[in-house]
Amino acid sequence: MTRILIADDHEVVRSGMRAILEAQEGWEVVAEAGDGKDAIAKAVQTEPNVAIIDYSLPVMNGIEVTRQIKSKLPNTEILIFTMHDSAILIAEVLEAGARAYVLKSEANQYLIAAVQSLAEHKPFFTSNISQQLLNALMTEGGGDPKKVLTSRELIVVQLIAEGHSNREMAELLNLSIKTIETRRAEAMRKLGVKSIAGLVRYAIRNRLVEP
Repeated sequence: MTRILIADDHEVVRSGMRAILEAQEGWEVVAEAGDGKDAIAKAVQTEPNVAIIDYSLPVMNGIEVTRQIKSKLPNTEILIFTMHDSAILIAEVLEAGARAYVLKSEANQYLIAAVQSLAEHKPFFTSNISQQLLNALMTEGGGDPKKVLTSRELIVVQLIAEGHSNREMAELLNLSIKTIETRRAEAMRKLGVKSIAGLVRYAIRNRLVEP
C-alpha cells in the first residue's frame, strides 16, 4: 500500500488529485492539508510514503514544509507540486529534501509517474526540469548572490506578507524572536527595501502569497 498526503490550499485541487491517485491500485490518500502547518502535523500523524506539497502553501511554504517533514520523517518522499517554473526554486526544494518536482500544468502527464517513482525511493524530474537544473549548474555564480534570498529568509518574508507578528513567526518556525528579526533585516538588506511594505510587494510579485 502506498500512503499519500496531499497539501494544497485549494480544495478542488486536492479533490481532483485524490480521485486520480486513488484510482491507482494499492494507493491511498491518507490525509489532506490546506496550509503548511497542517501539512506537517498531518504528515507526523499519518506517516505517508509520499507527500505531495504545493510550494505556495499559506503559513509555511513548500520549502519549509519539506524541510520539517524530512527532519521528522526521513523515509517520507516529497513531491513539490507548483505552477512556478523556476531553476532557483527547484534548487531550493532539492536542498530542503524534495526528490520530485511537477508543474501543475503537467500534472495529467507526469503526476502518476512521479508518485510511482518516489514510492520506489527514486527521484523524478521531467526533461524540462532536468534541463533547467543543468543550465543553473552551468551558469552558477553568474548572478549576484546578494539579490537572492535563502529559503529561510523567503519563509520569513512570506509570513510577514501574510500579516504574522514576530512572536507568531517565532512560534511557527521554532526560532527566537531575535533570529526572526535578523532574517527580516537580512532579507530587507538583500532586496534593497526599507519597509515592511517593500517586503510585502516582493512577496506578491514573486507569488509567495496571493495578492
